Amino acid sequence: MTINSTTHTADIDDVNIEKFIPLITPASLKAEYPLSETAYNTVLTGRTTIQNILDGTDKRLLVVVGPCSIHDVKAAHEYADKLVKLADELKDSIYIVMRVYFEKPRTTVGWKGLINDPDMNDSFDIEKGLRTARKLLLDLNEKGLPCATEALDPNTPQYIQDLISWSAIGARTTESQTHREMSSGLSCPVGFKNGTDGGMTVAVNAMNAVKSGHNFLGLSSDGQVCIIKSKGNPYAHVVLRGGNGKPNYDQSSVEQAENELEKGNAMVKIMIDSSHANSGKDPYLQPMVIQNVAEQISNGNKSIMGLMIESHLKGGNQKLTSDLSQLEYGKSITDGCLDWDSTVASLRNLRNTVKDVLPNR
Repeated sequence: MTINSTTHTADIDDVNIEKFIPLITPASLKAEYPLSETAYNTVLTGRTTIQNILDGTDKRLLVVVGPCSIHDVKAAHEYADKLVKLADELKDSIYIVMRVYFEKPRTTVGWKGLINDPDMNDSFDIEKGLRTARKLLLDLNEKGLPCATEALDPNTPQYIQDLISWSAIGARTTESQTHREMSSGLSCPVGFKNGTDGGMTVAVNAMNAVKSGHNFLGLSSDGQVCIIKSKGNPYAHVVLRGGNGKPNYDQSSVEQAENELEKGNAMVKIMIDSSHANSGKDPYLQPMVIQNVAEQISNGNKSIMGLMIESHLKGGNQKLTSDLSQLEYGKSITDGCLDWDSTVASLRNLRNTVKDVLPNR
């Protein structure tokens, strides 16, 4: 006998599910916030430029810079307006992409980011979060500013990936088969963080996995659960972020990473994350990392192709409180960030240090 009624299977099916809440489809969200011609050109130019940097035909450095996470759209716009001007000033040597992170991986619990909890009160209005995220990305691209984000939830890219020029896979998810499969189908270059233990093995394995096509479950633009057949992503590269409490941005660590990438038949192009373990989670040590990288390039390094910097209008960070009116404007509520003036000084110094050697790399 077949049991058809769900009332008879409630004790074994969806036991820990409280309810299902229907969500807007990616296609419907894109219809609400359609890609403009300006935004389209920004994304296309951004992706092509980053690919050229990875290929070595564009000699500039890629710098992904911006807040650890976006929680205030107004502050994000103010930061972006400043960054557009700085990007134009440094464009001969540095290609700037704004860090626009909406999803935050949590070790245990905590605020999961603007998409998951846009009101920052555990209401988890994800549909509002998706709308807010897409509208912000559209606005930033219309300013002519290419955007980067971390691809965390495997369904989110269908809602916003057409507005992203560069994606990151975090240290916690680099080893995840789900994220490797997803990355094989992303339309932009992808940077894989090395493992939280500081090792390179998981990142090298991820890069090789992503180069191949995969078949996996996913979401189509019209909201249909389907089998996705990916072609493979040829622009996966490593992001050194330190690990196990130790940095890995120094010359010796970079050379070791180069050897492991060559041995693993992976792309020998390296981005340095100036934050996380590389700065001991002290945002004001990021300029030291940036200067060290600049000197390595000046002294002949050929593999370092970019930097990641956590930066905001104001330095440091603050705790998220239930009274949102008490939050300080322009300051991170997740990891500590470098303040704007220090960011400008560091990037100008980077440019001045490397501008004469970059054309001959």
